[in-house]
Amino acid sequence: MGVPLAFLFPGQGSQAVGMGRELCADFAAARAVFAEADEVLGVPLSRLCFEGPADALTLTANTQPALLTVGWALTRVLREDFGIQPAWAAGHSLGEFSALVAAGALRFADALRAVRIRGEAMQDAVPAGVGSMAAILGLDLAAIESVCRDAAKGQVVSPANLNGGGQIVIAGHREAIERAGTLARSRGAKRVVPLAVSAPFHCALMAPAAARLRDVLASIPVGPLACPVITNVEAQANTDPARVKDLLVRQVTSPVRWEESVAALVRLGCTRAVEVGPGRVLSGLVKRIAPTIECTQTDDLEAVRAVEGAA
Repeated sequence: MGVPLAFLFPGQGSQAVGMGRELCADFAAARAVFAEADEVLGVPLSRLCFEGPADALTLTANTQPALLTVGWALTRVLREDFGIQPAWAAGHSLGEFSALVAAGALRFADALRAVRIRGEAMQDAVPAGVGSMAAILGLDLAAIESVCRDAAKGQVVSPANLNGGGQIVIAGHREAIERAGTLARSRGAKRVVPLAVSAPFHCALMAPAAARLRDVLASIPVGPLACPVITNVEAQANTDPARVKDLLVRQVTSPVRWEESVAALVRLGCTRAVEVGPGRVLSGLVKRIAPTIECTQTDDLEAVRAVEGAA
């Protein structure tokens, strides 16, 4: 019996053309997942993941089902080919859906349809150019909340991703984000980095998307959780199926409490984690938040195989 592992699932921004291609070449379980995704959505999602083009892959309505598919394909490979099961699961924003599929609470096909609509709804909630997001480095949450209050001037601007390591992302109306950036610099922020995103996620402007997601989730069954899922909204372990839908809906307009989520894993005794998806964004955050957690990546086949020996 190996050391208990947490499976960590990335969100938007980690996607890359080519993701899943090598995995499908070597593992039947991964091929089955991508084939199911193509059939459920009625579009060649696998080709988009493997070949691009990048501009189509980065559209929110495509990115979300694509990342979910890669995360589930990797989960099945880790389970079926390497015998690795998570003791806990957590996901950043969209990644919470992947965590719930990995925990058995949501069926992959149901989650796939839901995140497709979630992505479309988030894209449609705010007209292009009206909203934006920016990362602020070097100010704590209290300082950034003060900046947002002073910069709002009747518009929306609020913390969206509490990522840890001195990084907090804000979201809202473009003009308010610009005012907040200027204020943050004047109050000691080390850097303010505008983000190339298609919509201002995890703020009050996403309320229409939250309403659409609530409608979509209403008809989707939620099963027992085989392992606790650390939720974005509460940064606590949830094992109650009855709470899953409400937490997912609230997540759309609430900040992603990632730093607190990682701290929750530490309190639960987690010392090993696997970033189950493309890229190394979460691994980098975990390293800064909780150096006691050793995080392995699955962004290439050698890294996947290395997890087998680490567990």
